[in-house]
Amino acid sequence: MDTQIIAIFCLCDDMLKALHHFEDPQCQMTDAEVMTTAILAAMRFHGNFELARHFLEQEGYIPHMLGKSRFIRRLHRIQDLFMTLFRLLGETWKDLNSQSIYVLDSYPIAACDNYRIIRSRRYHGEVWRGHQASKKRYFYGVKIHIMVTEHGQPVEFFLTDFIHRPRCYRKMARKVTHRMGFDGIRAPL
Repeated sequence: MDTQIIAIFCLCDDMLKALHHFEDPQCQMTDAEVMTTAILAAMRFHGNFELARHFLEQEGYIPHMLGKSRFIRRLHRIQDLFMTLFRLLGETWKDLNSQSIYVLDSYPIAACDNYRIIRSRRYHGEVWRGHQASKKRYFYGVKIHIMVTEHGQPVEFFLTDFIHRPRCYRKMARKVTHRMGFDGIRAPL
């Protein structure tokens, strides 16, 4: 895990340097360290930022760790950098995928459960209402459609409501086939 943490930090730091990213000199923690903490939380701590923060601080990887509230604010401030990192990695994995074999999957992301739907402010209407049959529950949220290589590296993703799935697949197929030199491909409905 030691080399993985260092590799994540170097990747984030090199990307920020290549983008000529400016940071305030008074910052206690660099944006690369914030990104590393968030990525490590997603990879090793099931998305729990608190566990990742404590681990990195106790092990001495990031000695000047921000508090919980300040960390979350910094994370929201640099959210566009995560999209840039994802796009760069996706393009790299597309170029390295010589066989052009991709796997498409989708799964729901719940924003609020059925008993809170009345109070939902972010999503309104039936297009945002999803049903997860395996857990026998209804919720409001979005559906993520993700395309990965055969080795599991993500290259594209889209967030949609629960009704407009075919448009998303066609858009993804156009992006991949355009890079391969084909005119088009039929996407599954």
